[in-house]
Amino acid sequence: MATLRDILRKIGAVKKTKQITKAMNMVAAAKLRTTQGRMESFDPYASKFAEVLGNLAGRIESDIHPLLVKKEKIANVELLHFTADRGLCGSFNSHSITAAEKWVKEKEAEGLHCSLSLVGKKGKDYFARRGYDVHQSHTHIYGKADIAFINQMAKEFIDRFLSDEIDELYMQYSRFVSMAKQEPTLVKLLPIEPPGEGESAEEEGAADYLYEPSAEGLLIELLPKHISVQIYNAFLQNETSEHAARMAAMDNASKNCNELVDSLTLVYNKARQAAITAELMDIVGGAEALKRA
Repeated sequence: MATLRDILRKIGAVKKTKQITKAMNMVAAAKLRTTQGRMESFDPYASKFAEVLGNLAGRIESDIHPLLVKKEKIANVELLHFTADRGLCGSFNSHSITAAEKWVKEKEAEGLHCSLSLVGKKGKDYFARRGYDVHQSHTHIYGKADIAFINQMAKEFIDRFLSDEIDELYMQYSRFVSMAKQEPTLVKLLPIEPPGEGESAEEEGAADYLYEPSAEGLLIELLPKHISVQIYNAFLQNETSEHAARMAAMDNASKNCNELVDSLTLVYNKARQAAITAELMDIVGGAEALKRA
């Protein structure tokens, strides 16, 4: 049975752990406020950009630009995948990695060759150890990636698509829904697909745009920028989701520390009471023995 000193040592260690988790919770909350503000400011722009582009693409023949044309034969597909650089954020990384691994296996079962472009150290370490085809990886760039870096990344994807190095490009990131929910989201970046007939009709009823210059010229100008906008939005969404997940994980850890301290305190009190009772029994027994002597 653990001694009273051992139990007190455990209680002290748990209280120190709680101080660490509480501090990490506060740091995550501070980072979340900053990142969430940037994400909420950019998300309406990204949504409207996609809406206008979808409206344009739905009105124009797809062969006007190579980024709209589907390849006749699909052999090589690539996934741009986002994870965090650090852990201690619950199941945030594992959910994203599991979803990506499932997607890769499904594509390979169809006879396609899958390659990965990774953002985040956790995803890079996981897929590199397991022998996946990793084309490129970027680590420790959250909060540092500016629009110039995003444009360069988008240009590389477009050049590889136009040179037939890849036939399709997908992107998976964790979309921020709420503080309690961050869901892995898969979107197709290349070739760019216009909305379906139902969506197109719905958009036409909602808004009728006037274009200057021509719709064709505007579409050609906006298509490469569309890739950059979607990638940058994924950066902000994934970073916000990471901080929210870490904040929730550290809050749960602090609560668990409180429960563990209460449990250990109860054990300590029981052990202390048992020791006091044993000492009293010894004293009473000794007194009775002296009376009989």
